[in-house]
Amino acid sequence: MENGGIEEADDALPVPTPLNGRRYRPVGSSDRAVIQMTSMEPGSSSAASIEAVVTPQPPRNLKPDANLTIDPSMREGSPDDHATSGGSQGDSKLELFGFDSLVNILGLKSMTGEQIQAPSSPRDGEDVAITIGRPKETGPKFGTMMGVFVPCLQNILGIIYYIRFTWIVGMAGVWQSLVLVSFCGACTFLTGISLSAIATNGAMKGGGPYYLIGRALGPEVGVSIGLCFFLGNAVAGSMYVLGAVETFLDAVPSAGLFQKSVTVVNNTLVNGTETAGTSTISTPSLHDLQVYGVIVTILLCFIVFGGVKIINKVAPAFLIPVLFSLLCIYLGVFIAPRHNAPKGITGLSITTFKDNWGSDYQRTNNAGVPDPSGSIYWDFNALVGLFFPAVTGIMAGSNRSASLKDTQRSIPIGTLSATLTTTAMYLFSVLLFGALATREELLTDRLLTATVAWPAPAVIYIGIILSTLGAALQSLTGAPRLLAAIANDDILPVLNYFKVSEGSEPHAATLFTAFICVCCVVIGNLDLITPTITMFFLLCYAGVNLSCFLLDLLDAPSWRPRWKFHHWSLSLVGALLCVVIMFLISWSFTVVSLALASLIYYYVSIKGKAGDWGDGFKSAYFQLALRSLRSLGGIKPSPS
Repeated sequence: MENGGIEEADDALPVPTPLNGRRYRPVGSSDRAVIQMTSMEPGSSSAASIEAVVTPQPPRNLKPDANLTIDPSMREGSPDDHATSGGSQGDSKLELFGFDSLVNILGLKSMTGEQIQAPSSPRDGEDVAITIGRPKETGPKFGTMMGVFVPCLQNILGIIYYIRFTWIVGMAGVWQSLVLVSFCGACTFLTGISLSAIATNGAMKGGGPYYLIGRALGPEVGVSIGLCFFLGNAVAGSMYVLGAVETFLDAVPSAGLFQKSVTVVNNTLVNGTETAGTSTISTPSLHDLQVYGVIVTILLCFIVFGGVKIINKVAPAFLIPVLFSLLCIYLGVFIAPRHNAPKGITGLSITTFKDNWGSDYQRTNNAGVPDPSGSIYWDFNALVGLFFPAVTGIMAGSNRSASLKDTQRSIPIGTLSATLTTTAMYLFSVLLFGALATREELLTDRLLTATVAWPAPAVIYIGIILSTLGAALQSLTGAPRLLAAIANDDILPVLNYFKVSEGSEPHAATLFTAFICVCCVVIGNLDLITPTITMFFLLCYAGVNLSCFLLDLLDAPSWRPRWKFHHWSLSLVGALLCVVIMFLISWSFTVVSLALASLIYYYVSIKGKAGDWGDGFKSAYFQLALRSLRSLGGIKPSPS
């Protein structure tokens, strides 16, 4: 291409003159796909005779009658700006792109030494649409509060706090309950730090933690942990459904279709001593939990089939009753005891606080009612498995990264703020409940939070039901999308049934998630379901911590997170803490969950397809090989 040669077309596009005064030769139709530009200094004959104009050429092999369109909404500038030297029809200005964008747009990757593919030409008869200008505006974006903090808070606060937290304080005592909350809170806080580092290293796509782990540890590890995390979310939906049904049956006893389970407890253990007399405790029938649970799950599935837009519109409304019910609980605690309060509620008392300071582990029946001949013995390790689901939900904000205004800022601040807020609330509640009621009242009143709430228990019942149904909707919405994201990566052929196109609803994955949820609802025992959820969530959190540990330790050129408050040692401690908690809860459950993840890993490595992305293990092999070659003198680092 010679200097000064210009080919004009009907739609010539003027390019603003660069700030440094240099001009570049225009592009002709005979030029190669890869453009090499040479600068023309001001004052030269070529620069004086022409105006820097880029003429877009139609694609090769395009038929004359092909439909070539330019989005008119993207044109900008005044009519004077659209004039060209040849008097052709004006068009929109090209924006000043950054260097990286300019390299990608003009095909200048050869300048950086990268291999590029030859441009593909449209086939005969195809319509080609070219949009010039700025991209169209997307939907509304959310900030840190509504985009991350509120979703995380809504997912963390759930059924465990309302109907099991006072029971945990009565069983473990005040000081061991404080250790329990701090232990679980430290695990999620360290995981939140690792999540913040990985989330601020680049754009996050669909799949949430699966996307993070898969791109850091490889597709095999990502799929195995991602499927376990999917199972955890699906089972968590059944936990929320059972919590809502149990609360409803306690609030409206006449709604039960079957006879209630009546437990007569003789010589109940309190503070290690047997108390004389008998007590009768009624609990909802197992068959009522199963029937109502299946019906509620089916109704929720119909709502989920309506699409994520409907769920996003109603989700914030579920948080308001939760916050209001918490306010009512705290008001009731400070004004207790009221005139109609049970004898076991003493109000905030130092004597009661001292009596509840130590632990009182004992046997209970399957419903959690103290019974010396019960089949379940509770200790600190078992309570960890029961309480840990109350601190999960820290991934809710990162799963909405596409809807955030500033992902790099909102995810770390919102996630860690929600974690610290809920942990502080739990610690404060331990002190309040420990000084509020006697140990017998803490262990036998399953809804003590509703009993002490002001002005009436109905406020708590409504808050519990709405909060648990909202959390169940989030689980039944997030789990299918996680499964669809794994299927769309085309790693496992057996998951092809769950593939969905971009923007479509994962109906097949939703049906499969509902099936798993119904199966767990049929079990009908909340205390047996929660340890299973704990294992799957801990496995996922350990994967996130290991991913951050590996990326931080290798210090690859692509590892440049904006969140600087992290260190590889914190990620390692977080991963080890997750594994320790798993073994503390149940070594048998831990072995089963690790064996399940290992089987999925083995199946993916044999039957799965290789991912088209790099991972931390490949980077580790490369770094090891590079260091070995340098030690032999084969490669020397270039002087800076």
